Amino acid sequence: MQKTITDDLQALLDIFPPHILQPLDQQEDISQLLEVVLDLGRLPEARFPNREMVLNHKEVSQPDIEYVISRIGGFGDDNRAGIERTLHRISAIRNRQGRIVGLTCRVGRAIFGTIKVIEDLVKSGKSILLLGRPGVGKTTMLREVARVLADDFNKRVIIVDTSNEIAGDGDIPHPAIGHARRMQVTTSTRQHAVMIEAVENHMPEVIVIDEIGTELEALAARTIAERGVQLVGTAHGNTLENLIMNPTLSDLIGGIQSVVLGDEEAKRRGTQKSILERTSPPTFDIVVEIVDWHKVAIHPEVDQAVDAILRGQPLATETRWLDESGEVRKDKGAPTTTIKNNIESHPPIKETSQHRLYLFGVNRGRFEQLSKEMPQSLAIVDDLSSATLFVTSKSHYRRKPQKVREAEAANLPIYVLRSNTPPQIRHFLSTLYPADIPTGSYDKADSLKVALGEAQEAVNLVQSGEETVELSPQSAYVRRLQHLIAQRNELSSKSAGREPERRVRIYKGEDKRIG
Repeated sequence: MQKTITDDLQALLDIFPPHILQPLDQQEDISQLLEVVLDLGRLPEARFPNREMVLNHKEVSQPDIEYVISRIGGFGDDNRAGIERTLHRISAIRNRQGRIVGLTCRVGRAIFGTIKVIEDLVKSGKSILLLGRPGVGKTTMLREVARVLADDFNKRVIIVDTSNEIAGDGDIPHPAIGHARRMQVTTSTRQHAVMIEAVENHMPEVIVIDEIGTELEALAARTIAERGVQLVGTAHGNTLENLIMNPTLSDLIGGIQSVVLGDEEAKRRGTQKSILERTSPPTFDIVVEIVDWHKVAIHPEVDQAVDAILRGQPLATETRWLDESGEVRKDKGAPTTTIKNNIESHPPIKETSQHRLYLFGVNRGRFEQLSKEMPQSLAIVDDLSSATLFVTSKSHYRRKPQKVREAEAANLPIYVLRSNTPPQIRHFLSTLYPADIPTGSYDKADSLKVALGEAQEAVNLVQSGEETVELSPQSAYVRRLQHLIAQRNELSSKSAGREPERRVRIYKGEDKRIG
């Protein structure tokens, strides 16, 4: 079904010290190598699709790391380097003094046939956004899109290549991009500027961009799309729902705003007075969620899909995959109902007298304590096969550990809580049993304690690597206290939304705002 053009594997192997290279060379499935991890003071590891192995029982030393660094290109401000005229990527981990103490050496491969499942969408001229977890093949597919549009459809294609990951390291692009042109970016903070420069100076028909991740880049993408240029890119997030929840990137799918309806309009719609609505037309016409190397889920009309999610209406998603003979199979499937508020992944809830929850990466004690507020008992099971719902946190779901993969393989509905805090858990339980949670189940003192505890939990998540954590809506007084918690921990915070849905967002940065 797919044919590897080249992975230039030997060029990557040559950068390793002999005592690490020799065990690698002896592996029969060396052609399937994904990456080699070298961390100071730990054993060197190699990762393959279905296994991991220790390459040597001697711990990685600083000379080992220096050996590798001396044989590759320089690191950019994103801590990524490459090997000239290859697609390999070496990413660095530094200590507080800036010295490199860890390396992730990932094999880069160019592959024909990766866009067969979406080729009709690519040649339609519409702007396409690719989503998917790390390592699922977003960049590989993006590279193939550039080559097909440039060579097979004779389009003027320009790649904005921030980390030289699409077209390889060095000044001469890798042949995998065909006749597409590549613009390098001196520093990642200038990616948005180079995107605009590409449109203004080089008259492209198509712009290809990897990892749209900032508000400026999202704005540049909108500017490009409004000028009639086809845009094909990737963004941080696994699903369309992730983008809706991401205040930085939500503009890619039209932006989200809180609207307060009048009494009559709310009654006519059958909704609360405070609702979420799309702000403007989406930048991207189509969203493709890459499930794995041979399977995708497609939202062909992003505006309609976003509106359906925000209104809690049934959402139809087209699934495509390659069968064993390499033919494209399609399944439009039945619409699924989404549930809004504090849950990021929203499969439909099965009708059952009592849900059996399998908890992974969330606090079981909190669930059991909060369930005491409900007249109906909560069933928490330890056996995945007997569960009707799989509940996990955002941080665990993003890493895709074995239990999450097992739940997905079993087609078990998965609910991803934004954070492992009492308000998030309470909202989740009220979604399952809306009639069972008493509105006055805890007094104001408990409410304040919960709100401040949620802020501290958000601080811990941001300090552990989360970009932004959004808290539950609170009064102005409580928000002030939450801002002070962020400030004491040297983090930034700001209030967003309109009353009564105004809430605090905690994140890393220099702009500390109170509101």
